[in-house]
Amino acid sequence: MGYIDAHVHVWTDDLDSYPLADGFSRDQMKPPIFLPEDILGHAEPCGVDRIVLIQMSYYLFDNSYMLDVIDDQPEIFKGIAVIDFQGGNPRDVMCDLKQKGVKGFRIYPGDASPESWLEADGYEEMFRCGADENLAMCPLINPDALPAVGRMCDKFPDTPVIIDHLSLIGDNGIIEQNEIDSLTSLARHSNIKVKVSAFYALGEKKPPHDDLSDLIRQVFMAYGPDRLMWASDCPFQVDNESYDDSVALIRDRLDYLSGDDREWILTKTAEQSFYTT
Repeated sequence: MGYIDAHVHVWTDDLDSYPLADGFSRDQMKPPIFLPEDILGHAEPCGVDRIVLIQMSYYLFDNSYMLDVIDDQPEIFKGIAVIDFQGGNPRDVMCDLKQKGVKGFRIYPGDASPESWLEADGYEEMFRCGADENLAMCPLINPDALPAVGRMCDKFPDTPVIIDHLSLIGDNGIIEQNEIDSLTSLARHSNIKVKVSAFYALGEKKPPHDDLSDLIRQVFMAYGPDRLMWASDCPFQVDNESYDDSVALIRDRLDYLSGDDREWILTKTAEQSFYTT
């Protein structure tokens, strides 16, 4: 099998079958459409043949389009869903979605304080279910929200956690050492993994992304290759650069990675997280 892209969004312009959530409109969909065949058209020439889909914000808690894509090609696609953690019994929803190819759940602070964003009964139930059912919590967070994740992992050490996009370190163009330290300090929790992804949005924000080398090296040294996974964050990766620009940073450029390290980051970590029972 080839590489695995651990973070891709898809959506359709068929708004009759898949209506947008309240507050979203067609003109916010940029590009206006990004289908499974679109991502495979970018991915397959680069040796990527499996894709983890992330529920797109346009649909909020209605995961129907993502689920239909998974159902159509379950050997290729797995999913990370978004659910309403305040919506009653999240465990029942999580267990139902697990049967449909969902392997984890995106969580984020929203309007809550980054210090206390996880202090809610619904999130506790999600972390508890994640431990019981081997379902990952996938935080999309800035570094200031990392300590709350650490506290939650102290309470639920068996819950898988996968932090998106290097915790967005450098999204303002500046890579701060204290933010790297905050991310690497969480490596003490053995069930936390990190997506090495969204290079187009971090640091200098242009290929070949060598300016991200030291950030990735420090995270690699803390977590090891078997707790890092590469992802593109398409379609946004291909707005202003190529899909291969993302793959190439891990595949070709970081000289501190061995061949075995690259295999873990490009394939095996995501395979173990999303494609095994």
